[in-house]
Amino acid sequence: MGKSRKKIQIIILLLIVVLGGYAIVSQVSGSGGKPTEGSKAPNFDLLGLDGKAHKLDEYKGKAMVLNFWGTWCGPCVKEMPALQAQWEKWKDQDVVVVGINAGEDKMAVENFVNSVNVNFPILLDPNKDAIAKYGISPLPTTLFVSKDGKINKIHLGQLDLATLDKQIAELVKS
Repeated sequence: MGKSRKKIQIIILLLIVVLGGYAIVSQVSGSGGKPTEGSKAPNFDLLGLDGKAHKLDEYKGKAMVLNFWGTWCGPCVKEMPALQAQWEKWKDQDVVVVGINAGEDKMAVENFVNSVNVNFPILLDPNKDAIAKYGISPLPTTLFVSKDGKINKIHLGQLDLATLDKQIAELVKS
């Protein structure tokens, strides 16, 4: 009776040590590889609606607004006019707005983009590779990336015109 009780106590003690170690390592390592504000934006290699492959590196030296979205996502649809307006306002000042669609087929995305008159670059992420690299959840999520490739701000949820304008102005100044 005494030996089995001692074994159980040792097992419980080992579990506490293992769980405590895991909690400490998780806390120290931070986001688990997910990019955070101040970190470098991960590269991607995605097909655009223009039929060309696009990588993050091609936008080097430009401020970027990276918007992850889907046609089925109500808040994503609602913020599209604001993104388009900001694209038109800032595109001549080395600011690029890029929409990365989350896993939908090209035809659905093209039909949507044409119906809402969006003409900023739209990239397709059919296997959600970029979604995984950036740790995106929920949609929409928008990242403001400085000219040196660092993430200045991550916004979760729908953006309005004023917030977008303010964030881009701060991005251009950085």
